[in-house]
Amino acid sequence: MSDTAYIGESTELVLGQEFLTWLWFRSATGGIFNDKSGRPFSVSLEQRIVVQGGDGDHVETASVSGVGSELREARMGLSMGKKVTRALLRLERAPEEWQLSIKASDFSLGSLKTPKIESSSRDGADPDALFLEKMYLVEACLELLDVLYADFIALRLDARAWKEESAGIAHWMRA
Repeated sequence: MSDTAYIGESTELVLGQEFLTWLWFRSATGGIFNDKSGRPFSVSLEQRIVVQGGDGDHVETASVSGVGSELREARMGLSMGKKVTRALLRLERAPEEWQLSIKASDFSLGSLKTPKIESSSRDGADPDALFLEKMYLVEACLELLDVLYADFIALRLDARAWKEESAGIAHWMRA
């Protein structure tokens, strides 16, 4: 592996971990976002979070899950220097709701659940309509993720704003 590849992978991992930690902080502190058209939506991390710390042979991983859980053990891991490496997200933009998992290392998405599509049993209905509706909902979810990441990157690149946000995250982790 070349040094350049290692640096790039390391940067992606760090950004992914910071992004997921920031999302958790924002969701826990009532963060509301606006999509590209100005419609409000919310994000929450729930039910399952994986945190990891250490390096080399001394990597420790904690996977915390539970419906309605405050995920205290994972937050304690954050306060001890662990980083969020995977999380289950719920995005809500009334009346729609998506659920998906995201990995910090490569921003890969898994188990995407879109809002339910009402199937039409009418004769003569477009046979592609259900598929196209599903693809629209997948694309809408990806657009919301784009907005979240753009907000994060804008904040992360502003040294003063990121210092203030980091202080808020540190306070939240200790609470």
